[in-house]
Amino acid sequence: MSTPDRLPLLVIAGATASGKSALAMALARRMPVELISADSAQVYRGMDIGTAKPSALEQQQVRHHLLDVCDPADPYSAARFAVDATRAISEVRARRHLPVLVGGTLLYLKALLGGLSRLPSSSPALRATLQAEADERGVAAMHAELAARDAETAERLHPNDWQRIQRALEIVRLTGQPASQAYRVPVPAPDLGPVCRVAVMVADRSVLHQRIEQRFHQMMEAGLLAEVEALFRRGDLHDTLPSIRSVGYRQLWATLAADVALPVAVGQGIAATRQLAKRQLTWLRNEPGWQPLHGDLARQLDEVARSLKTLGRCPE
Repeated sequence: MSTPDRLPLLVIAGATASGKSALAMALARRMPVELISADSAQVYRGMDIGTAKPSALEQQQVRHHLLDVCDPADPYSAARFAVDATRAISEVRARRHLPVLVGGTLLYLKALLGGLSRLPSSSPALRATLQAEADERGVAAMHAELAARDAETAERLHPNDWQRIQRALEIVRLTGQPASQAYRVPVPAPDLGPVCRVAVMVADRSVLHQRIEQRFHQMMEAGLLAEVEALFRRGDLHDTLPSIRSVGYRQLWATLAADVALPVAVGQGIAATRQLAKRQLTWLRNEPGWQPLHGDLARQLDEVARSLKTLGRCPE
């Protein structure tokens, strides 16, 4: 049997609805593994249906990590994920299990596998100040301020993307330097040991689009609107939080705020999910080091098994 420090980290990435989770669960039936979520929405408690979070039964069958780790009112960052995931990987290896990272949040994968830029820590007091200014002046005015102080970042961000505008302004005010400059100073990635990266690919884009539409309607039938309404009625959440800006949640939130009719919101949610999938696939195709997985589940399992054997370090 391999020693814990020599077990590889298997990373399963792919577009939303591509079958990442199904592959991970099937792999768990073949060898001792534990799953680590790399999904920026599954970290939040009370957000289960719209995030396609593993069911209670699946969590009983296979040990999962980084699910339900914080409240939707508390923003979770890529930097925090890198720390939490690195710790989870070490703990899984210590149990002589194979750590399997599963998810499609690109920034999380980049933070863990490639390292993040050296940025100042968030300041709750400054963020509160910026939020108050945005409430008074509007997000467009805050974007204009960013354009005056950091034109490169402002051009890259959508004028309504308050979450990222706020962070960029926070960096400017904390450091006196543009965020675009700060992002160019890299921090080394953690030492993860041997890593096997695989990406679940769907050859026919129309098939992926059909899956996305079907899954969104299934989520609606399973009670997604009621799930979002429970968050909406809490009173302490708002649509600028990372949790509520998650795909599907922000569209239905607009319905509950009486801004968008429900059928329109559903259509927008499906369209936004397709756009997310396109970004994920583009990134995976252009990023070096990823082994594409094609075909059905059985073929994917065989390819993963061969890749792990090539490393020569598999759990028994």
